[in-house]
Amino acid sequence: MIKCGTSIHMEKPFVHVLSSHLRNQKCDHCYAERELLSCSGCRYVKYCDKSCQKSAWSYHKNECINLRKLPSGKEVPNTARLLLRLITKLKKGGEQEKGNYDKNKFRFFKDLQSHYSQIKEDNKRMEHAVSLYGVLKGFMEENNLPNFSEFTGIYGRVVVNSFNILDGDMNNLGTGIYLGASTIDHSCEPNAVAVFSGTSITIRTIKDIPEFKWSKVRICYIDSFKSTEERRSALLEQYYFLCDCPRCNSLTKHNVLEASVECQKCFSSISYHKGESKCPSCSWEVPVDFSKVYFEVVNFTNEQHERMNTIAYLDACKVCLSKQKDILHKNSLLYVKTMDLAFEASLQLNKWDDALSLGDQLSDGYRIYYGNTHPVLGLHYMKLGKILLLKNEFEKALETLEKAETIIKITHGTEHEFYRTQLYRLLFEAKSAAYGL
Repeated sequence: MIKCGTSIHMEKPFVHVLSSHLRNQKCDHCYAERELLSCSGCRYVKYCDKSCQKSAWSYHKNECINLRKLPSGKEVPNTARLLLRLITKLKKGGEQEKGNYDKNKFRFFKDLQSHYSQIKEDNKRMEHAVSLYGVLKGFMEENNLPNFSEFTGIYGRVVVNSFNILDGDMNNLGTGIYLGASTIDHSCEPNAVAVFSGTSITIRTIKDIPEFKWSKVRICYIDSFKSTEERRSALLEQYYFLCDCPRCNSLTKHNVLEASVECQKCFSSISYHKGESKCPSCSWEVPVDFSKVYFEVVNFTNEQHERMNTIAYLDACKVCLSKQKDILHKNSLLYVKTMDLAFEASLQLNKWDDALSLGDQLSDGYRIYYGNTHPVLGLHYMKLGKILLLKNEFEKALETLEKAETIIKITHGTEHEFYRTQLYRLLFEAKSAAYGL
């Protein structure tokens, strides 16, 4: 058996690229955020020191020449830079580089699934591929660029097998290709999670895995904070498979709760969207005219969520929550998503009382839709602990931060920078204040 919280795989990227909007804030090689030095050649990328610049030269050398030609203020699409680095690496013998996984197993870049036939039938993806090919034509010597058919195969391997590189706060920093880690299959109810230290990936178990085999390891390819229909649609669109994992393929608690309404008598959940009209706990019957009110609330909330696609507004969230009261169950997905938006909005506005009230309720929803040992839940408890420290509620802060520690020890481990530099400091502060040290 492999115990929960075990590191089962570590790997450096085959290729990676830092998101362009972070190029003035983070080192292009290690993604550290500190005082940066510009590349003297292109002035486009920046490094934290000479060591990183030297290490990056093997893949930056070719792009450096072309980046010099960029007009001031113009950005290169992230995927174009990733493809440029990848094509250059393959030309220089990178096709022979092995990505190890499991025991004595490995794969090459060519072994990644290209989904060539699906890509060719996917108008949106083909438009993207044509656009990127045009960018690369103007950015590198044509004799170094593969023909479009070969390029499409490379493009397919990238878009289907790449990982978003995240920091400890779950912010997207860049994109990487990991040959070994890309062998791991998907489940909406995973038993492992991918975390990053700089650009290096680590796969850690978040559940015990009896009779361990590499083929049993599952990570979640997408954000699982979605309905079954949304998850399956996203996976089909992005990865070309229809998910039949246990969470998608059976009547789990998530499916039952996703669009549940609240029983007016005992406050239990009723799976209204599944056709139920009677409470399974107390037999209270949903009124005949209830559907009109229900769909008005759902449609109004969905409209508000779309308007808050990039930034959440606390007042709008509170209006939604008010309309949802006594209609949607507190663990229905739409209610929990509204709570999530309201919580983030209250943090942005430094409204700590609102954040604490919302955050306490949100914890239950996160546990349902993410599971008990997910980085998002650990980070959530850490945010709540920080707020409690600000409000001088030291004992509560310590209790909450210890909940975060229990999860982050599993998902990241005690050697991860996120644990050592952020969580450990908060725990020390809370213990010192709570015990008068």
